[in-house]
Amino acid sequence: MSSYKSIGIFNGDKRQVYMALSLLDKGYLVYTFNLQEPLIHQNHIAVNSIDELITYCKVLIGPIPLTLNDISLPQDILYEQRGTTFCNMLTKEHALFAGNIPTNVLDMLKKKEIFFYDLLKNETIAVLNAIATAEGTIMEAIRNSDGNLHGSSCLILGYGRCGKVLASKLKGLDAKVTVAARNEHSLAYAKASGFSTLFLNEIISYLEDYEYIFNTIPSLILDKECLRYVSPDVNIIDIASAPGGVDFEYAKDHDINAKLCLGLPGKVAPKSSADILLNEIGALLKERSG
Repeated sequence: MSSYKSIGIFNGDKRQVYMALSLLDKGYLVYTFNLQEPLIHQNHIAVNSIDELITYCKVLIGPIPLTLNDISLPQDILYEQRGTTFCNMLTKEHALFAGNIPTNVLDMLKKKEIFFYDLLKNETIAVLNAIATAEGTIMEAIRNSDGNLHGSSCLILGYGRCGKVLASKLKGLDAKVTVAARNEHSLAYAKASGFSTLFLNEIISYLEDYEYIFNTIPSLILDKECLRYVSPDVNIIDIASAPGGVDFEYAKDHDINAKLCLGLPGKVAPKSSADILLNEIGALLKERSG
């Protein structure tokens, strides 16, 4: 990022705060809008709007997921208006880094030939963030339970990046881990790693056996039909993208302990996550300017 004198950072969680602090320590002039915490540094300038940020900075770092005016675009009724206004202010000289950029915004960025990068599409970031996600998931499980994970029966739904790291860390805590997935190859890898396995369409027959159920699949898996069979003492932690894979309304109505835990890297390890993001952003900017 050395060829860029000023960096703009807006919205988000503590990851944006730590990214700003790291850049300030490296001598950059950092403009910010709507961060969670105030920053005091001679090279820091807080602005009053994203419009100002776009005016002063060619490199913009947004949150994960991308938000404008502190409102998540996909759920915002003014989404198209705000997204259009935002994109119309950008020029080909700008570079935008954010996560989970909405499709309509992507289309506008492409149409204007503005450089952008969705950080959630980066494999390195995804794999390294899985560590913080797994640790945060275990933290939530412990916080929401009266028992130990040691020796407990755990079911993990899905065996992608997060599922693999979570299974490994639970195994390290001497939990009894079963992995459920649709893909035969995924289950073969899980079995080779020492885990019990189930096909996803078989879980309903075994749900009552588990004290902890961890969902990593971003589609409705634990519907009301499945939830009828879980143990009354079960702890369900859902870390899939919103709205998750659990019928939370049914769970609430039937006193089932189920929790959707989003953005764990930014909550449990914001500094480490910020370092991961900045390393990749720096590499991408170097590649672009080179």
